Amino acid sequence: MDFGRLITAMVTPFDEQNRIHWGETARLIDYLIEEQKSDSLVVCGTTGESPTLTDEEKLELFRFTVEHVAGRCKVIAGTGSNNTAHTIELSKEAEKLGVDGLLLVAPYYNKPSQEGLYQHFSAIANSVSLPAVLYNIPGRTGISISAETTLRLAQIPNIVATKECAPLDQVAEIASGAPAGFIVYSGDDAAALPALAVGAYGVVSVASHIVGSPMKEMITGFLAGQVEEAAKLHQRLLPVFKGLFECPNPVAVKYALNLRGYLVGSVRLPLIPPTEAEAERIRELLN
Repeated sequence: MDFGRLITAMVTPFDEQNRIHWGETARLIDYLIEEQKSDSLVVCGTTGESPTLTDEEKLELFRFTVEHVAGRCKVIAGTGSNNTAHTIELSKEAEKLGVDGLLLVAPYYNKPSQEGLYQHFSAIANSVSLPAVLYNIPGRTGISISAETTLRLAQIPNIVATKECAPLDQVAEIASGAPAGFIVYSGDDAAALPALAVGAYGVVSVASHIVGSPMKEMITGFLAGQVEEAAKLHQRLLPVFKGLFECPNPVAVKYALNLRGYLVGSVRLPLIPPTEAEAERIRELLN
């Protein structure tokens, strides 16, 4: 399964009552594929506010997205949690709905050992036939999947990639030691180009909601050997990459999308809308 170079971790649009806004979800999907050049969409990841979505909402989002995408890009379902049995059940249900792959976050809060991490991910992978992408984000989970554990998991046939929010040396270690067909995605927009330089395949992005098309140009240019041009694009995009994370994600990107005319609504508690000072900085970024 090739999920492409540019994967967007899609926000979940809400209406004024903080229910899923299906009409705006359809508009957003079209926009991300057609205008921002996304190769795949992650549905119900962190950027999609997975912690505050019910299982019923997640499954309906998976179904709706698969049907509306209609083969125009790949759909990756965020089914990971810190409960192995629950993740297995949600992953099986997602598979029935026709998603193309799974995103499996490292178990948060209960902080398993590296062997526990291996057994968690292997149990999930062995319960489905879908390709799975590991998601290592120590800043949110309190635990890091080591390079050694990732490379061990890479031997499982349907664990096909990892989304790394780890230092570049870990990205390089995984990329250099992985079996054929296993790939590394940067999980940090600001590190996307440096990660490509040390062996990453692409990026799972938040900023691609706003600057996906130039990000795709940056990636394509780098791969074509136009390193200086890619670096200039990276430098131009860097304020957006960094500015969208001045608030807890996805607060800033949802505010930015609303400014762009995509009425994705606000965020669910415990997240809160941007302060006026934060909102002003986001408006300046878009200008």
